[in-house]
Amino acid sequence: MTNPKVLVGMSGGVDSSVAVLLMLRSGYTCIGATMRLYNNEDIGLEESRTCCSLEDVEDARSVARRLGIPHYVFNFRDDFEENVISRFVQEYERGLTPNPCIDCNRYLKFDHLLRRALELECDCVVTGHYARIRQDAETGRYLLLTAADADKDQTYFLYTLTQHQLAHTQFPLGELTKTQVRQLAQENGLVTARKRDSQDICFVPDGDYVAFLERYTGKHYPCGPFLDAQGNTVGTHRGAVAYTIGQRRGLGLAMGEPVYVCGKDMRSNTVTVGPSEMLFHRSLIAGDCNWIPFPALPGPMAVTAKTRHTRTGSPATATPLPDSRVRVDFETPQRAITPGQAVVLYKDDLVLGGGTIEASM
Repeated sequence: MTNPKVLVGMSGGVDSSVAVLLMLRSGYTCIGATMRLYNNEDIGLEESRTCCSLEDVEDARSVARRLGIPHYVFNFRDDFEENVISRFVQEYERGLTPNPCIDCNRYLKFDHLLRRALELECDCVVTGHYARIRQDAETGRYLLLTAADADKDQTYFLYTLTQHQLAHTQFPLGELTKTQVRQLAQENGLVTARKRDSQDICFVPDGDYVAFLERYTGKHYPCGPFLDAQGNTVGTHRGAVAYTIGQRRGLGLAMGEPVYVCGKDMRSNTVTVGPSEMLFHRSLIAGDCNWIPFPALPGPMAVTAKTRHTRTGSPATATPLPDSRVRVDFETPQRAITPGQAVVLYKDDLVLGGGTIEASM
């Protein structure tokens, strides 16, 4: 009887390296795969500055060689541009604040890479995400649960996983802490053991979204007026795409008190600023929802809701709407609920699902 075979997504980082190690220890036959998502020069970046550098590919290949598994590089550049970069640009130009890491998981890692795994007759795709998967014995549905290491939990980025994808995915790091992962890499002589974690969006490593948008589109986003809550012009901004809800830094306004971005109107190219209290809202509407323990949210439900990956969840009530959207009402007002970001709903350590924030109230 042959060992079950898996395709392991290898980014060249420590997490995916240890994922291979753990799957081998569990008796699986592993194939390593690194996704080539873009050429840095195509988007105006130095070759060594992002997670798609040749150095990262070489690190993944070195780990594969050390662990004795085959390693391949798959060219997904066109798919990444269509489903991640283009969507990122379009959403920013609509005045939203998108989350390309969620799109990358949704369309690349657990769609294209999973399909490639099944074409290679693998049982599943494996990644180094900090999350856990279980199957409900009563319903047969696959469940997504938070990681044992709460500080590294990545379920916020994984709420779009379907039942088919969950059934063909494994997260071997789900029960480990980051410290344990690095220790395993060190003990087994993996070159990625002390490699620092990637930060920010991979194709915008310096965090300058406007510079990226202008490089990518060839456009120059025009300046426009900053408005106060009464609609009075209080300054000039450098293009509405440059700002996100809740932003304080870089406004260049002297108004006698701290002010924050509270709204944007892309048609009039205006950015509204105001005091912190203008940022708080009790409710939101989200669309493009995906549910995990059930096909659809069955009715009003007490949940814990997160509107940012970095935030602690807050108690709320989620109510299904007739058009397959969801309304989330928080027990206490939440700061800077941002259209384009995701709201992800939890019941203890169980991920119920989530959607894209469309509006706050």
